[in-house]
This record gives sequence, structure tokens and C-alpha cells, in this order.
Amino acid sequence: MTRFPQKPAFTGFNTPLRAEIDIVDVETEGEIPSALSGAYYRAQPDPQFPPRLGDDILFNGDGAISMFRFDGGKVDFKHRWARTDKFLLEREAGEALFGAYRNPLTDDPSVKGRYRGTANTNAFPFAGKLYALKEDSPPVLMDLDTLETQGYTTFDGKMTGQTFTAHPKIDPVTGNMVAFGYAARGLCTRDMTYYEVDPQGRLACESWFELPYYCMMHDFGVTRDYAVFHVAPIVGSIERLEKGLPHFGFDRSKDVYLGVIRRDDPDAKPRWFKTENCFASHVMNAFNEGSKIYFDTPVAKNNMFPFFPDVDGHPFNPVDAQAYLTRWCVDLNGNSDAFFSKEVIGRTPGEFPRIDDRYAMAAYRHGYMLVQDSTKPVDPACKSITGFAMNTLCHVDVAAGKESTWFVGPSSALQEPCFVPRSADSDEGDGWVLTLAHRILEMRTDLLVFDAQQISEGPVATIKLPVRLKFGLHGNWHAH
Repeated sequence: MTRFPQKPAFTGFNTPLRAEIDIVDVETEGEIPSALSGAYYRAQPDPQFPPRLGDDILFNGDGAISMFRFDGGKVDFKHRWARTDKFLLEREAGEALFGAYRNPLTDDPSVKGRYRGTANTNAFPFAGKLYALKEDSPPVLMDLDTLETQGYTTFDGKMTGQTFTAHPKIDPVTGNMVAFGYAARGLCTRDMTYYEVDPQGRLACESWFELPYYCMMHDFGVTRDYAVFHVAPIVGSIERLEKGLPHFGFDRSKDVYLGVIRRDDPDAKPRWFKTENCFASHVMNAFNEGSKIYFDTPVAKNNMFPFFPDVDGHPFNPVDAQAYLTRWCVDLNGNSDAFFSKEVIGRTPGEFPRIDDRYAMAAYRHGYMLVQDSTKPVDPACKSITGFAMNTLCHVDVAAGKESTWFVGPSSALQEPCFVPRSADSDEGDGWVLTLAHRILEMRTDLLVFDAQQISEGPVATIKLPVRLKFGLHGNWHAH
């Protein structure tokens, strides 16, 4: 008999959905802009079976992909599991065979050497396919219309690294997908791969280098001329896995590095710049002006991931975990690799930064992110969930140094925003922002549509799902 553990990761709003869903013409409040024509895809972890070891973290659930298709002022909804190797092997066995998050030492012997990826982190449309991504395996391809899984790809065998990021970038000039893989030669290795994939989906570049130390290399920055990698001390090791500890932990003793490689000479060794310990994960954008490289990322004084606790046992500190959008700058003409300037350019603590992707890799003005506003009320009935959740959508005007915000309410939580341009040639920031709102007390989810320049006015349309999606991670828009 299937029974999930009565633990926070599997109960209440986090109860596994375990369903595939089709809804035609979802109920809507307000008016969906007629120019919105395309599909919004997003990924969420949703375990097919109870965890093999009795408990687990949210990040280890099987990948499930949602698609909101906009056409003629209406929205259809489709939701499907990504049928990874892990999913199919466990479906055949009728139980979980893979153990703890990124710890193959805890797997059933029958699945030794098989892909452990769950495709649960990002849904990324590119070259006529949907890439369902998790950073510990190659990409999984799905059909953009049906969400049918087509299987793993190694780009006709040309990709020799074992992993592929969940945060690729599209170069608006070349159309290339720029990506990387960490632990590329195997579990907990320092080996990195740098990839460029051409607009037809063919691997055009794969080069190798090493990180200063093994870490969760979750995101990166790309400029017109450089790829930029921030090495933050969310570290792991085989020894941790052998002890049954979480794969990652935060190490306060380690420095942070920024590595720079030339895109026109990716086989050259990266140049590493060093700064003091901090936490940084997602990247808003990066760009270079001559030899100066600018890298915008939310930065916290300390660990933001309580599920990956401090390696020395320091308790999680929610105040030190608040991240502020910060601009890092390094100068390749400088004579010191220790040179590193920083400027806080955000006034409110937040994460999940996004931009108008047409302006990726170049100087930009408009950004969007989620804010955890501790001054706002939280409904007591859902404080355990929304107390640390993102409750406010924020528009950052980087050029003017201004922010505008919208509070979702005391019993709801927001998910990563996604910018959609009004047209292919509209001005930067002219369009809409999409974000999911989880209605905790109602046990269901809405998709909100905002005018990207009028965030504080609230949504212009609310697509009201009659079902509850789980807390997810990343998503993207694909125009018709």
C-alpha cells in the first residue's frame, strides 16, 4: 500500500499531486491580452512513489511539466510527468529504487549506473523541443505540444560530459544555447564542461576545465564575449555521501570565486577572481564593456538553503539568508586576481531573478524577481509554509535605481516570474510578467498575468486552476 511519510515535504500543500491533467479553456478572471500567443512551461518535483529511505527533500521528486497554452484570449492547461529512466524503472518495479538526493550509494543495486536525473528543475524550449532539465544528467527532450517524453539526448553522442545545467541561456544575437555541466566526469568531481548548441540543436562546442573546488554550480552568467562562473561554497564530497549526510552543505570557511572564459576561445584556461565568503545562486544577467565584466546576482551573507545545512553545524539564520541584488565587477586588465568590486543595486531581499531575455548578455534596464517581505502579514493557518516563501513580486529598474512591488496576500506564495515581450521588436520591458500564485488555504494554484511596467497595479488576468500544483522551480515562454 502506497503511503507517503507524514513529514513537511509530503503533507499539506506539499502533498504529492501524482496526476497528469488536461483542462480546456481554464476559467479566467480579467482579460487575457490577445497578443499573448504561445505557451508557458514550468517544472516541478512530484514523487511518483514514497521515498526509498522513508524521507526526502523536495528537490528529489520526479519531474512534472506544466504547459499553459495561450491562444485567442483563452488558456488550455496540460500537465505531464517527464518519463526519465528513473521514472520508467520505478514505474515498472512499482516502488522507489533510487535513494537519497544525488547519492547513488543509497540506490537499489538493480539501477546501478543508470541515469538518476529527475528532469524536475527547468522546462526550456529550444530548437523545436522542450528540454526538461536537472543538473546531474543530460537533458531530457519532450514534445512542445503533447509533452510526450522523447528521451535523453547527448547531441548525437557529441556531448561527452555526464551532466548539463538546468540554467542554459540563449544568445539573442547568434541564437545559440549556451550551457555547462558540473561534476562532468562523475560524482563530486571538479570537472566542468562548457557547451554551445547551435539554433538547429547541434552541439557546436564542448570544452573542459576545473573548478577551484566542487560545489553546486547551479547557474552562471554569459556576456557577448565571456562565460562567467561563480563558485559559491555549497560543497559536497564522497565522504559526506558515505556518512549519509545531505549531498551539499554550506562551508563558511571557503572563499568565493568568479571564473571567466572567452567564448571565442573556450579551450583557454579560465581566469579566476576571488572574494570573501557569501551565498549566491541565481543570476539576473551579465554583460561586459570592454575588459570590464558585470555580473548581477542576489547575494546573501550566509546560507539560503536550510535543507543543505552548514558543514560545521551552525544553525540556519534567516536574517543572514536574505539576498540583495548585487552587481559584481571584475576587470580583465587588472593586475590582481583578488580584485573584485561589489555594489548592492537592490533595496529589498529577493531571489529568482529574471529579465527580458532579448537583452540577455548585454547592458539592460528591467529585471523581475520575488521578494520575501517580512513586514507583510502571514495567515496563521499557513505560516509554516508562507513564513519563508516569496510573497511579493518586484520590478527592478536597474538604470533608475527604483523598484515597484505587488503583495500576493497573507495566505499565498509566488513562484518564479517569467517575462513575455509584447512583440519581437517591442522596447525592453514592454510586455507581461507571468507568475504562479499558490493559494495555500484553498489548496489550488492560479497563473497571474501582469503588465510588466505596472506590477504594482496587480494582475490584468488570473487563470484559475481548479487543482493544486506543487511548489516548482523554473519555467519559460515559447511564442507561437
